[in-house]
Amino acid sequence: MYTVKEVAELLDLTVHTIRFYTDKGLVPGLQRDKNNNRIFNDDSIHWLTGAKNLKKCGMSVEDIKKYVDLCLEGDATIEERYEIIRKQKEAVLAQLEEVKFMAEFITNKEEHYRDIINQVIPDDTNPAYWSKETPITSCALKTC
Repeated sequence: MYTVKEVAELLDLTVHTIRFYTDKGLVPGLQRDKNNNRIFNDDSIHWLTGAKNLKKCGMSVEDIKKYVDLCLEGDATIEERYEIIRKQKEAVLAQLEEVKFMAEFITNKEEHYRDIINQVIPDDTNPAYWSKETPITSCALKTC
């Protein structure tokens, strides 16, 4: 059996997070000692690990709770659980595309600044230097 503090260290979670997850019902069958302190066995650590990983994938606590409840119902809920995971995968892949765009944008911006620093091109990134003649299509307004 493990204490909240031991589980926090084991799973690299905060004590607060573990208490929050247990209060939200993400750890079925949670046991308590004679002083009403949470105590964890291997099964509860597995539930916490699953909750931690789903949360890292961006799943809401409410959806994790629904997933846990479906798991407890057994094999008849496999398709429903699959659907929860599939929808979360779609959300994660959409986020990945956003991050790819951000990485490309900032890489291009860095290269643009490097060219300015190396005096390959003039500084067109500072609005104080823009004039009415500066075209709207200026690199400063685009992804470069």
